[in-house]
Amino acid sequence: MERRKFLTGTALAGVGTAAALATPALSQGREKLTMVTAWGRGLAGVFDAAQRVADSVNAMSGGTLEIEIKAQGELVSGLGPVFDAVTSGQADMYHAADYYYVGQHAAFGFFTAVPFGMTPNELHNWYYHMGGHELHLEVGEEFGLHSFLAGNTGPQAGGWFNKEINSAADFNGLKFRMPGLGGKALGKLGASVQTLPGSEIYQALASGAIDGTEWIGPWADEKAGFQEITKIYYTSGFHEPGAGLALGLNKDRYSGLSAPHQKMIEIAAGEANLWNLHQYLAKNSEALVRLKAGGTKTLEFPDDVWDAFGKASMEVMEDNMGDPLFKKVFEAMQTSMKASADWDVLSSGAYTRQRTRVLG
Repeated sequence: MERRKFLTGTALAGVGTAAALATPALSQGREKLTMVTAWGRGLAGVFDAAQRVADSVNAMSGGTLEIEIKAQGELVSGLGPVFDAVTSGQADMYHAADYYYVGQHAAFGFFTAVPFGMTPNELHNWYYHMGGHELHLEVGEEFGLHSFLAGNTGPQAGGWFNKEINSAADFNGLKFRMPGLGGKALGKLGASVQTLPGSEIYQALASGAIDGTEWIGPWADEKAGFQEITKIYYTSGFHEPGAGLALGLNKDRYSGLSAPHQKMIEIAAGEANLWNLHQYLAKNSEALVRLKAGGTKTLEFPDDVWDAFGKASMEVMEDNMGDPLFKKVFEAMQTSMKASADWDVLSSGAYTRQRTRVLG
């Protein structure tokens, strides 16, 4: 519990004086929860998922439970203070990508995405039916969190670059924005890896503070305007094959809610998870057409670069295997992923290959 005590004791400095203590309850049996987010207000897809959770809970509760959203910069600024606000009790919940918090515990990465990890279907199979959610709760226990998946971006793009990537050596010295364990893998290739909130990426790319960035995919990337700065876009990445978003609640606050209110939050998170995934899938293809029409050049990394990604990613995993909880989550993920993939390759994988062959 030492890490939790440390975070609780230091969070006030990170959150700042603008943060007010979360209101535990309103009069006449009504409850109000404050949600802080890693997202700027209106940020395509990710903020939508947070808003979806809040709107669903507010509607289901008939006014007895209200979630108030504070977007990035409205109550706290920066990614770390979002986590600290909830673990310290200054806010009741966060909506973020849990791989932002691999510095607190590397196993948080599994509940967003890890390099060469799970597709959305594989993640959901693990999370809902093969023990993934229970492991999410176990990782959060030390920090006083009770968490749910509450969004998914689908497969993420490799990113935007100011030059083409012809070999792994091209990453040496490259200033690149990539969070999580994927960013640590790029660091092993010599990249200078940055972790920036989504609302800060455009300016950093435009100013040359970074040489490239991954964000999400065609729709969200187009909304962010990266195509105004560079036209070099790698459409497939190794780092996030199906990135989950998380709703992390202060465990004490969550435990103090009534059972119906707890169930409303769980249902709202699950519904937002499915809704958000298909929001991205529905919008990405149309956005890609527009990007290409505007001169964006879509590329794939060469095979030897993929090989370098794989080697670096496995090194990152090995670096963390000394932590028993990380090792436990990694092995559980691998077991579940293999079980899912074995059937998927024989069923939908074979079907989609034949559909393409027959229908073009």
